[in-house]
Amino acid sequence: MAGTFKAACVQTNSARDPAPNIRAVGEFVRQARAAGADFILLPEIVNMLEPKRALLLEKARSEADDPALAAFQALARETGAWLLAGSLVIKIADDKVANRSFLIDARGRIAARYDKIHMFDVDLGSERYQESRTYQAGAKAVVAETPWGKLGMTVCYDLRFPHLYRALAQAGAVFLSVPSSFTRPTGKAHWHVLLRARAVENGCFVFAPAQCGEHAEGRKTYGHSLIVDPWGEVLADGGDAPGFVIAEIDPSKVDEARRKVPSLTSDRPFA
Repeated sequence: MAGTFKAACVQTNSARDPAPNIRAVGEFVRQARAAGADFILLPEIVNMLEPKRALLLEKARSEADDPALAAFQALARETGAWLLAGSLVIKIADDKVANRSFLIDARGRIAARYDKIHMFDVDLGSERYQESRTYQAGAKAVVAETPWGKLGMTVCYDLRFPHLYRALAQAGAVFLSVPSSFTRPTGKAHWHVLLRARAVENGCFVFAPAQCGEHAEGRKTYGHSLIVDPWGEVLADGGDAPGFVIAEIDPSKVDEARRKVPSLTSDRPFA
């Protein structure tokens, strides 16, 4: 397995238009790279957090025309770091967008894509969401190659479906990415425990860059971008303000955790 490297999770308070978000991400990515980060991960819907459906569909661009994707590819080339554009709103039809995660290599090339599989259709009482009205759900799990090992790519609400992460680990993932824009009520109740559980269950590092603060139309996100090791230890926590967190990652810890608790090789079929 590859040697140690540094991973950073950028935490943003994304606005409803791309330009300020691109500027904010650029500053944090450059700072993280200056701090030694080799792999820098961005949150969910980092190009724009537009709560109005009609405006979202009007502003969304195709992958070929999205200014944030082009900017992040250029940023990877500039810094020489691998980037995970946690997810971007990408136009795929007149009335549908994809919530798409992009893994970008140090030359600015797209190494992998993943469309969020599970749509956040929930009623929290004080807040209601119905992502399936606007977003086209993905249908394919993705494990991507990085210089340090295989990455299982997921997005936000996917976190609540442990069988997805099991499949990614069984397919060779040693790192799991969970870019998110978790609500405050669900974040306070579930964020840390679910991320630590996914790490422990699968003996994987978990990288979870997150949105934070108050956004347009009063939407509030939880923050607390986390880096978790395969034993469930939180290596970094981004708190509730924009910025970034960084941690040294030792991939040998994956083998160590899996030797101690070999649950991946203990799976058994059952009726």
